[in-house]
Amino acid sequence: MAWGLPTAASLARFCQRLNRLKPLEESSMETSLRRCLSTLDLTLLGVGGMVGSGLYVLTGTVAKDMAGPAVLLSFGVAAVASLLAALCYAEFGARVPRTGSAYLFTYVSMGEVWAFLIGWNVLLEYLIGGAAVARAWSGYLDAIFSHRVRNLTESQVGVWQVPFLAQYPDFLAAGILLVASAFVSCGARVSSWLNHTFSAISLVVILFIIILGFILARPRNWSAEEGGFAPFGFSGIMAGTATCFYAFVGFDVIAASSEEAQNPRRAVPMAIALSLGLAASAYILVSAVLTLMVPWHSLDPDSALADAFYRRGYSWAGFIVAAGSICAMNTVLLSNLFSLPRIVYAMAADGLFFQVFARVHPRTQVPVVGILVFGVLMALLALLLDLEALVQFLSIGTLLAYTFVAASIIVLRFQKSSPPSSPGPGSPDLTAKKYDSFSDHIQLVSAVQASIPEPGQLRPSLRPYLGFLGELSPGTAVAWALGILVASAILLGCVLVFGDSPLYLPQWGYTLLLLLSGVVFLLSLLVLGAHQQQHPRDTFQIPLVPLTPALSILLNICLMLKLSYLTWLRFAIWLLIGLVVYFGYGIRHSKENQRESPGLTATRYVVFPSSSLEETVQPVQPASQAPAQGADSME
Repeated sequence: MAWGLPTAASLARFCQRLNRLKPLEESSMETSLRRCLSTLDLTLLGVGGMVGSGLYVLTGTVAKDMAGPAVLLSFGVAAVASLLAALCYAEFGARVPRTGSAYLFTYVSMGEVWAFLIGWNVLLEYLIGGAAVARAWSGYLDAIFSHRVRNLTESQVGVWQVPFLAQYPDFLAAGILLVASAFVSCGARVSSWLNHTFSAISLVVILFIIILGFILARPRNWSAEEGGFAPFGFSGIMAGTATCFYAFVGFDVIAASSEEAQNPRRAVPMAIALSLGLAASAYILVSAVLTLMVPWHSLDPDSALADAFYRRGYSWAGFIVAAGSICAMNTVLLSNLFSLPRIVYAMAADGLFFQVFARVHPRTQVPVVGILVFGVLMALLALLLDLEALVQFLSIGTLLAYTFVAASIIVLRFQKSSPPSSPGPGSPDLTAKKYDSFSDHIQLVSAVQASIPEPGQLRPSLRPYLGFLGELSPGTAVAWALGILVASAILLGCVLVFGDSPLYLPQWGYTLLLLLSGVVFLLSLLVLGAHQQQHPRDTFQIPLVPLTPALSILLNICLMLKLSYLTWLRFAIWLLIGLVVYFGYGIRHSKENQRESPGLTATRYVVFPSSSLEETVQPVQPASQAPAQGADSME
């Protein structure tokens, strides 16, 4: 039998499978993991993920090469830009208290294949990030002992000159990752206790640096004699902002841990806000005292803080700085090893990744298989590979995840609310009133729909002016506006980042393209704002939607466009490998395949009290096709 071309119907079914959504179970708190993390635990996890080696290395590099003393402004602007993405994570983490972070948020709003690709990229981001921090930890500790470990290893093994491999195997970095994996596999409480210890030491050291630094401050180091406060001007501050933005990457560990939080709806948004505020304060104050202690142009980029204290006659303070940096890097390692297995666990639990990673240890209640397997894999990367060439790869995966989460916020706000689950023994407090007459159904549904417009519909007050948008089905105009917004953001980002030189445009052509892309971006925002959103909830919600997530999308796209072509090539290759895994395994084993069942099920209409004066009528369908449930729904 000859194979023919696929029909339009089969292609439509295939696309539906790719874009199927995971049901948004907002009220469910049941989990196989242990809910034991408090707001303090989540806050310190976030601080540990953000305040790492960047505080001790990045501040000196940006101050000397990019912004001068104005590095504190670069960190401030970067913190505000990171806040846009953090707010998106906070709303999702409070509304969907499940592990999975950006993967899960994309799954419930954008579709299955997009969620898998986001999870696939986040997986590599954590692998490379953890291995890179382990090598930095190893190098910093080895430097304290005059590089004795490195010299011994090179004398015994030799120096490698193989592409993509390190010059020598870093046994110290691999060892710390294996030890950290063993501790993380002991349970969330053990990981949290370790993170508390290292975070407390790190914060005390930071406080010591700030106090002693201000005592030793020399205001003339910001004077015109030393080049002024902003020697590189506004462009230098913005260039520093693009680099400093990555210092705040790490708050997503809080969203990834929401399934183990005691009260995620309150704790997740608060922990994200507190951790981002603490990290921003630490970066801004440390960069201020660093440039006040010594002139910015004489900083040592590799060990700026320790060298600054040494030059001011406080060489003993360098040992305290070294201890703080090692503790800070330990918290980043724990953050990576804590988050990565939980992302893999969420993908495996949904059937998109191998089922062995969905196993949870009955005593510790953590995904121990994922922790040990990916801990060993991370250790191998740190042991053998040259990670400097791959570090930039971290940025594109993180920024892509931020972009999808911001777009998911817009999609979710304009989606019709999912119907509540059927009342049963598990929910005795739920008061519901059943209407068995078909005419009652029609009258009640018509009355509610007339009084409360659905999310995704044109606002009633704008229908006389924008009637052509009101003729579309709910959500259609929103979907088109969101697509145009992303496309115009890409075009606007290209114009802003590359300017007119790569496009070989005259000045008037560049200005016209800038105005056109900007106007289309604003018009798409206005079209989105003209449609009805979901009603306010009792969980945290981002203000100024769709403006806030749209600005986050534009910022992330601009930062992605600043990455090198080689990074994009590696990113494309990794995506292709991910698609092979998805089409080879994930699409066939997805749990959503089990939810799709042929045949029609009876629908029962239940009226639930809403926050408004009217009652809300929702159709309730059985969760499965069990005979008992089917009989109950036909009563």
